[in-house]
Amino acid sequence: MAWRSWRNYYKDVAPFTVLVAMEFIIAGLNTLFKAATLTGMSYHVFMVYDYAFAALLLLPAPFFSYRSSVLPPLGFPVLRKIGLLALIGISCQITGYTGLIYSSPTLSSVMANLMPAFTFILAIFFRMEELVWSRSSSKAKVMGTIISITGALVVTLYKGPPIFKASKPSMSFHQPLNSFGVDSNWVIGGAFFTAQFTLIPLWFVVLTQIMEEYPAELTVIFFYNFCVCFMALVVALVVERNASAWRTWSDIALASVVCWGIFSSCMNNTVHSWALRLKGPVYVAMFKPFSTVAASALGIIFLGETPHLGSLIGATTISIGFYTVMWGKAKEATLEDSGSGSSNSTTVDPPSSQKVPLLQSYKNRTSVEPVH
Repeated sequence: MAWRSWRNYYKDVAPFTVLVAMEFIIAGLNTLFKAATLTGMSYHVFMVYDYAFAALLLLPAPFFSYRSSVLPPLGFPVLRKIGLLALIGISCQITGYTGLIYSSPTLSSVMANLMPAFTFILAIFFRMEELVWSRSSSKAKVMGTIISITGALVVTLYKGPPIFKASKPSMSFHQPLNSFGVDSNWVIGGAFFTAQFTLIPLWFVVLTQIMEEYPAELTVIFFYNFCVCFMALVVALVVERNASAWRTWSDIALASVVCWGIFSSCMNNTVHSWALRLKGPVYVAMFKPFSTVAASALGIIFLGETPHLGSLIGATTISIGFYTVMWGKAKEATLEDSGSGSSNSTTVDPPSSQKVPLLQSYKNRTSVEPVH
């Protein structure tokens, strides 16, 4: 009984808890990064230092994986997929950082609510989700996806009047916060965030396939960080011709590099790898709306952001779409559970038509227990 309780905690409670916590942490990191860029920090150089620091933290991981007798060999096919993952990841980071410079962490978190919809679309394309028009659950998922995209268009194209005037920010910077506060830059920021949150679901799908072949989170993320660091270095050497951009900046910029290296490039990526192996990409993407409230509060308190009506309407619309998709997912899971329960009463083996999660296929091919 104790073992069953621990197993249920590991598979259900633990992923929920850590994913919620990571969304609040990422919202805080976005606020810290926005503050650092206002001091003149180059985000291209920031990426090099960030991923180099994260790779250094995870440097011992490949040694333990190499000595492990339960892991499959780390061959070229897996390394090639990690390289593809790094290419997608650096594209996500560049578009995300550019969006933050043009707009705000609040807009980033609001637009992040698009991820469940985009992940659902990609999951259908990669045959990881089933779409049956005769089922209300499928109709709800499609309708929720359309509503979420509509909300994203609202929050991007309509800023609206301020809801209330924020108080003076608790941090002071050399550059005023609203230097990019015109509507054109808000739209540009929203466009970059749309690109970012279209690429992240693809990142989830590729990482899910990597974890299926090589279920060692720390080692995979080490090679991922190393590849992204190398790619970011090439980009930074081309873009940043001024040598002064490579020097250490203010205290808040240095703190941003360290915090991003520890909590995002290292911890967040490792947590997502582990959760993707257990639950799949759609489950992981559904936690993005938790960051909206945290980012809004941090932006108002620390950056002096003024909340606008467009953000409120768009966030509400996206949330409605998000929970519509999740209702469809929950109803679908209930139908699958009841179907598997009735079939198990007559036979031990599941029917061939029963849907098998993507992350389960590695376990079906080997009897080796997953490595944590």
